[in-house]
Formats: sequence, C-alpha cells, structure tokens
Amino acid sequence: MTLYDLKPKFQALLRPLVGVLAGLGVTANQVTLAALAGSILAGLLLSHFAAATAIFLLLPVWLFLRMALNAIDGMLAREFNQKSKLGAYLNELSDVVSDAALYAPFALVAPFSAGWVMLMVGLSGLSEFAGALGPMAGASRRYDGPLGKSDRALVFGALGLWIGIGGAMPGWLAWLMPVMALLLAVTIVNRVRRGVAEVKA
Repeated sequence: MTLYDLKPKFQALLRPLVGVLAGLGVTANQVTLAALAGSILAGLLLSHFAAATAIFLLLPVWLFLRMALNAIDGMLAREFNQKSKLGAYLNELSDVVSDAALYAPFALVAPFSAGWVMLMVGLSGLSEFAGALGPMAGASRRYDGPLGKSDRALVFGALGLWIGIGGAMPGWLAWLMPVMALLLAVTIVNRVRRGVAEVKA
C-alpha cells in the first residue's frame, strides 16, 4: 500500500473546488502547467537560497499544493470531458520534471551526497516511466510502490520541514538517499512485473 491509495478521499474533498474551476473555464492542461511552473520556481528558490535553511519550509507547503493541483487536473480531465493526447503527455512529463526540480536542491544539503541525490532523482523519473509504459504493454498505468510519487513527496516534505525549522541533520541520514534509491529500484521492478502479470491475466 502507498499514499496513492488515499487519493480517492483527497479527491472527494477537492470535488466542489473542481466544479467551480470548471465553471470558470479553467482547463486541466492549464492546471498541469501551473503545477509545473510552480515546481520549477520552488526548485530554483531552494537551490539559490539553500544556505538559508528557512527557505525549505516552502517545500512541504508547495508539495501539498502540487498534490492538490495534480488531483484537480485529473478530475477536470475525467469528470469534465477535458481528456486530450496533449494532456496525457503533459501530465507524465511535468511530473518527472517537477520531481527533479524539487528534489535536486538536496544535493546542496549536508550530509547528503550529490551523487546519491542525482541517482535518486534519475530513478524517480525511471519509475514514472515504468508506470506510464503500462498502457503500451496492454496493462493499466501502474502506480505500485513501495516508493511512488506521493511517498517521495511525504519524505521530502518532512525533510524540508525539519531543515526549515532549524533541525540538525545527523550524519547517519546520509544513508537516506541510498535507501530511497534501493526502494525506487524495487518500485520499478514491481511496476514492470505487475504490469506484465496484469496483461497475462
């Protein structure tokens, strides 16, 4: 089970707002692009002002807003007949770019290793690629864990909150990125394996 499994309850809370946005003429693609632009801006701010630890309080706030925007764009597409081929591309590509923009600044934070952070970012993108390939193989879009997008957001949101309030980063935390890289490798394998099993079934 991953945090993604809680998505239906979160969507139910957002549904009234989605109806208002649809009535105002807001489109799913506009919301997707807004989430992408916000993530890139947040990532640039975190990188530029990384020495000022309070800036990392921005991360949990934006990750929550991004999660809401991601849910809203999907609901607009599905429930208000806004699905499009362009939207499918934007949705997948913007998630990968947004993750990279938001998580790469941790390469500037001790005790994390820049190499491990970049590997984790790369594997995050590969895990989304593995999930998105499901329909090409005849399966559904796979969201298997143990380290899906929502789970990564929870980890980095917690890190951002801790850094932002001035919490000390113990040296042993350097192992977090290698552990996340391992969990992402398992996630990739799970998405491929379960996608293949779904097709065979």
